[in-house]
Amino acid sequence: MAIVKKKKVVVGGTFDILHEGHKALLRKAYELGEVLIGLTSDAMARKRKRRKIEDFKCRKKELESFIKKEFNIKPKIVKIEDKFGPTLEEDFDYIVVSPETYKTALLINKERQKRNKKPIKIVKINFALARDKKPIFSTRILKGEIDRDGNLLR
Repeated sequence: MAIVKKKKVVVGGTFDILHEGHKALLRKAYELGEVLIGLTSDAMARKRKRRKIEDFKCRKKELESFIKKEFNIKPKIVKIEDKFGPTLEEDFDYIVVSPETYKTALLINKERQKRNKKPIKIVKINFALARDKKPIFSTRILKGEIDRDGNLLR
């Protein structure tokens, strides 16, 4: 009997105000295999976002809670200090991205090529859309336009 090796999948982000867009990204990742989540450090999150972000511990706890509830497993989460995270050192079969992070995945593969590492297959999902057919973003939730599920609030 052949042993089926699970595919290694990587996904990364800030995952602040965990919403339906984040959840769609995570569902796709877990559909593909065994997932490693790169969660941005507080320092990296502050550099990338121009607003107050929940601290790392809170964001990690919310991710763990969602994944436990959705998939009944304890997620593998690592703190990342840059956009590459573990992707230049470790081998993965897939990297799951949104249109927002697609360019980063291309950059990761370019760097991997320079290091004579095989490219990671990029799986790009579409933005999750709110009821108004516009993408669900944390900033829209903070502005009070929509809730985490994309329902219109005004």
